[in-house]
Formats: sequence, C-alpha cells, structure tokens
Amino acid sequence: MRAKDKLLNEAEKMGGKLSEWRRTMHQFPELSFQEFETADFITSVLEPIEGVAVERGIGLETSVTATVGTGEGPVMALRADIDALPIEEANTCDYRSKAPGVMHACGHDAHAAILLGAVSLLAEYYRDKPLGGTVKFIFQPAEEMIDEKSMSGSPYLLQAGAYKGAELAIALHMCPWLPVGAVQMHDGISMANVDVFHGTIQGTGGHGAYPELGSDPTWMLGLILQALHGIVPRKISALEPAVVSVGQIHAGTASNIIPHEVQVEGTVRSYSSTARNLLEAEIRQAFALADQLGGGHSFHYQRGEPALVNDRSVNERIAAAIRKTDPSVRFTHQAFGMGGEDFGYVTQQLPGAMFFLGCAVDDGIERDLHTPHFDIDERSLPLGAAILANAAIGFFEQPDGHGEEEEQHDT
Repeated sequence: MRAKDKLLNEAEKMGGKLSEWRRTMHQFPELSFQEFETADFITSVLEPIEGVAVERGIGLETSVTATVGTGEGPVMALRADIDALPIEEANTCDYRSKAPGVMHACGHDAHAAILLGAVSLLAEYYRDKPLGGTVKFIFQPAEEMIDEKSMSGSPYLLQAGAYKGAELAIALHMCPWLPVGAVQMHDGISMANVDVFHGTIQGTGGHGAYPELGSDPTWMLGLILQALHGIVPRKISALEPAVVSVGQIHAGTASNIIPHEVQVEGTVRSYSSTARNLLEAEIRQAFALADQLGGGHSFHYQRGEPALVNDRSVNERIAAAIRKTDPSVRFTHQAFGMGGEDFGYVTQQLPGAMFFLGCAVDDGIERDLHTPHFDIDERSLPLGAAILANAAIGFFEQPDGHGEEEEQHDT
C-alpha cells in the first residue's frame, strides 16, 4: 500500500493554522446573510497568499471568492459554506461561541477552514509551474436559511456568475457519524428536496363551556394531523424516500376559550420530483378537510432547495483524490439522508458532487449536526484540505478523471 501523499504531509504541517482558523470562526459565528466579520476574516487570510486573487460580494455582500490561475483553460469550483445556526452552544471548550444563541453547529467553520487550507496548498503547489486552468474557491453565505425572496445563498451566487465557466464543482461536509479517516460518498440523489408548509385551520371559536354553539378548529386539527401523518405510509411507495413532519402548532389564549384558528407548520422532504409533487398535493388535500368539517382553511406551500444530485464522474474524481491523499481512508457508499443542502442548486446547473468527511469526536458525547454539542475532531481538517487540493490537481493533470487504479477500502 502506498504511503500518504506529500500534499497531506504539507497539510498536516499546517494543522495548527487550520485549527486556529476554524476556532476563530467558531467563536464568532454569524447567521445567514449576516456573515460580515466572517467574510472579513476569510479575506484577511486569503489576501497575503501569493498568486491568489480575491473578490468580494459576488451575488451577496458577504460572499468571498478566491481564484488561482490565469482565467484561461478549464475551470473548476470548490465551495464551502460559512454561515452558522440559531443554536445556543452547550460545549464548554475554550473556543465555544461568543455570540449568544448562535453557533457553528453544522461544521461550516470547518468547511471554510478546510477550503482556506486548500487555497494555500494549491497556491504553493503551482507557485513555480503552470496551473493549466483556473480554480475558483467559493466561500458561500446563507446555506442554512432563506430570505424574504425564498432564496438561500447558492442561487444568488449562481445568478451572479460565481460559477461562470466552471466545468464541475466539488464540496464537502463534516460527518460526525464517521471517524477521522473515513468518508461517505453516493452517486445520484443523495440529499432531499426541502419544502415547508403553513396551514391555518379556521373555525368560529367560542366559549369553552358551549362548544356546540360554534366550530372548533382544534377538533378539526386532530383529523388533519391524522391525514398528514398518513400521507407517507399510505400514499408514497415504501421504496421512495419521503418525510412529512409537523414542527409547530399554535392555538388559543386561555383554557376556557375555544380558539378561532390553529396554525400548523411543518417540513416536507423527498428525493424525486414525482414524490415532491405528490406530497404537496396530498398535504393541500389534508388541510382542505377543514372545509368539510364546518370550518375553513388557508394554505401556503414553499419549495426550498432541490435535492442534491451527485454526478458519478465527479465522484470518481473525488475518490481518486482521496485514494491519492491517503490510501488508508475507508469509504462508505450510502446516501446522506433526508437533510437538505443548497449545493443542490449548483448540481442542477453543472456536474458536481459533495462528499462527507469523517470528524467524529471519540468522547462518548452525541455530537450530531444541528445540536448544541456539535464539535469535530480537528485531525479531519488537514485531510479535507489535502483531498480538495488533490481533486483540483487531478482535474488539470488527468482531465478525463481516470488515474491509475488504486486499492479501495469499502465498508
């Protein structure tokens, strides 16, 4: 078996710097569309690197794009997201969030640090040799949330030309269910379409002692909830990934007052467009039951990011880069679940793929994504940076994506 790649050795030498960058961003997290200090910090790291051109504000004010290369020849894009979540951190580490109620609970601080490392590695690798093309390093804001236009960061950057000319795009995501030295990959649909519904069940309300004098939306709610929860097991094939979950129910002001309306909100996840369309139609019908029960309803359905579709040929490039970087890395081939990822907008427009990088902390604490205890084993940072750098090198040095056959370890 081959030894680790020289590029990984270089990345490991800068491991302390990668951790410093990640911890700085972790301590000062910012929510979607508000990543001003984060963008300033990323820019401050990028600008001193020789051979790197930095541009701010493509698509969104808080975006940062670094370019290595002359702009000629083939173009590829490497993307990291940079926003945080509205979660109060429960960790007690010395680099815990200093922003009340805001936390990097999805690893975007690590994504950004890894991409900064990849910029440094590539700039050094190509310092005295021609690149043969262009690499765009895209630090994207607002992956987690949408604005009043129902837009997250990715479509804004796409529309503004951040990916212009790119033949493919690659991203990674931290993976707290796998250890350092393992990756998860999947061809095709790998993360879900993400939609949201908001329904209002309308009645007359009235005195709690005289329910017969009016119409009660809380009674209607019970039947509508049954209908909602019956959609997936009775309307969608068991072979089709789909989820309907109710996350919020709001009604009433006092124990002796029947409310005049009930607000219901939930999330809808699917893989295929067929299931997505069917789910929306069935949820609409579920709320329409209120009209048959003596009440009324209003309904709003919001389509969010599309499913993440990983291109097989791009995954082959990533796998080759991983095996070159460290032949001992273990592969798991499995879809990533029903979570959403706005990198799906990118894979709608050009060949692209995302892989999950093992980062589990072996301390017995559940540190899942989007939880107050999320954290990573920072040994994953040099590995991620070297993999992304090698993926770019492979793109230019082996443009067909096929290198020599190497041993692969699957689980």
